[in-house]
Amino acid sequence: MKGLEKITQRIRDDAQAEIQAILDEGRAKAEAVLEDYRTQAQQLLDQEQQRTEQAAAELLERGSRSDAMDGSKAQLAAKQACVDEAFAQAGRALQQMPREKYIRVLARMAAQAGEGSEELIFSPADAQAVGQAVVEEANRLKAGASFTLSAQQRDMEGGLVLKKGDVEINCDFATQLRLLRQSMAADVAAMLFS
Repeated sequence: MKGLEKITQRIRDDAQAEIQAILDEGRAKAEAVLEDYRTQAQQLLDQEQQRTEQAAAELLERGSRSDAMDGSKAQLAAKQACVDEAFAQAGRALQQMPREKYIRVLARMAAQAGEGSEELIFSPADAQAVGQAVVEEANRLKAGASFTLSAQQRDMEGGLVLKKGDVEINCDFATQLRLLRQSMAADVAAMLFS
């Protein structure tokens, strides 16, 4: 039996060695597969990190451009508000002129805008306070003129309207400032912000 035990032991040892070899080979293959997957996972992670960094950089760039644009819009709005205020102050200054200067300004407007035969329409307050004086001064400024004071009155904040038949020339301050603003806004902005 000793021989049989030796053969059985030998078969067991050979089987054990073969099992161990198979296990070692399986472990080696598993380790190689695992290492391959680790490498692939690291490559995917690196690629995703690059994409994330690039996306973040693009978002920051867009945000910077957006902030710059918002800043420009805010600056433009502030400048526009300053130009608005400058024209508003000009309107207030026109209305608050001393009486004699106000008469001269209105008379010059009538003499320059009219042919000389129009009737001059004022606001109710101006018609009473300076209407006739403006008519006389406009007639003096324009040779051969015969402007007249209209019985009509208009709601306006300074200035006048020249009327001849159905044709009217609006020289009220609001209209004149609006027209001046269209042509002079850039010049006013340049003076304010240079």
